[in-house]
Amino acid sequence: MSKYFGTDGFRGEANRGLTVEHAFKIGRFLGNYYGKHHRCQVVIGKDTRRSSYMLEFALTAGLTASGADVFLLHVTTTPSLSYVVRTDDFDCGIMISASHNPFYDNGIKLFNARGEKMDDTVIDEIERYLDGEIPEIPFAVGEDIGRASDYSAGRNRYIGYLISLNVHSFKGKRIGLDCANGSAFTIAKSVFDALGAKTYVINNKPDGFNINSACGSTHIESLVSLVREEQLDCGFAFDGDADRCLAVDENGDVVDGDKILYICGSYLKETGKLDKNTVVTTVMSNIGLYKAFDELGISYEKTDVGDKYVYERMNEKGFILGGENSGHIIFSNYANTGDGIITALKVMQVMCAKKSTLSELCKGMTIYPQILRNIRVADKNAVLSDPDVSAAVKAAEEALGTEGRVLVRPSGTEPLLRIMTEAKTKELCRKYIEDIEKVVREKGFCAE
Repeated sequence: MSKYFGTDGFRGEANRGLTVEHAFKIGRFLGNYYGKHHRCQVVIGKDTRRSSYMLEFALTAGLTASGADVFLLHVTTTPSLSYVVRTDDFDCGIMISASHNPFYDNGIKLFNARGEKMDDTVIDEIERYLDGEIPEIPFAVGEDIGRASDYSAGRNRYIGYLISLNVHSFKGKRIGLDCANGSAFTIAKSVFDALGAKTYVINNKPDGFNINSACGSTHIESLVSLVREEQLDCGFAFDGDADRCLAVDENGDVVDGDKILYICGSYLKETGKLDKNTVVTTVMSNIGLYKAFDELGISYEKTDVGDKYVYERMNEKGFILGGENSGHIIFSNYANTGDGIITALKVMQVMCAKKSTLSELCKGMTIYPQILRNIRVADKNAVLSDPDVSAAVKAAEEALGTEGRVLVRPSGTEPLLRIMTEAKTKELCRKYIEDIEKVVREKGFCAE
């Protein structure tokens, strides 16, 4: 499952790495695969990138040419698509988005009928079809040709669902929302306004090119400035398709995914609702989160990076809370994927229930300094298997002991090697990350 589809779908530069031909063929395959014994029904959503429109049309053409009926949510969030797929009995769902990537990239994310990331067995078959290893699929003819219909009502029902989840009024709360010029602009403000909040919204005017550009969860500085300047109670920043959320407290300090897991995990524990007393994280979570959970007696499990793997572990073992420090947080009682707006609502719920500020809720957790460096390499596997690189990593681990850690891993979506260090000081983080990077460069692995 590595040639086209990574941990978060098929992603690449529009019409270079990911082309309209790819989209058309994916549509052709899915329409045929799910339509062998009945008329297949597929729902499609997209983010605000200019290229999302052409990919939407290409997918629609491929699906209808294979006899499927297509229902268009238009611009919407990834979690809303997941919700609509599972509640309206679609065969599958397709989200067109490259998440937090810049506008010139795009992606195709596939969801099964349960609103979960598509099963690997189906993805493998799609890849075989893209490579011509499966015989060409016959075109539908006559009455068997599919059609496309507007389905924006599905997005509106999702907004109603989000509002129904809340048990507290936000009246009197002044909240900042950074929509990243992405999908959240159609939903987030409506939800918080309906719950009584006074909202201050930025980056909610997408033009097809400004998605994630110096805004949103990957560039949270704009939201920090807004919260401080307007003296807001807190703020929430989403990414391009709103499956991520990071927060900013009343002082303008960033509350990342690890702190959100701490806030929500400790509250669920306190109220007796943390099923199996376990929170699922990825290997990228901060060592400070684990030390805080140890203090509270909360167990945790670690997965590879990717909300797909977090959800799989949660689903396998019946856990209800998990996520990544990047802001993909999954509340499995309410969603089958990361949902940025649900995450924001759940943080607000804890603030309201405990009558606390966001900064007060974070006090029990100390984040260890962390540095993450991305190095563009020609062959990720060659770097990871190199004995000199492995020796440099081991030396850093031994020097840090229990007061820090090192993680070297390949990106799941880009030709990058990610090196992360945590330690008591930034200086120590920098020293050990530079020691490892030096070996990588000296061995000639860099592609820059």
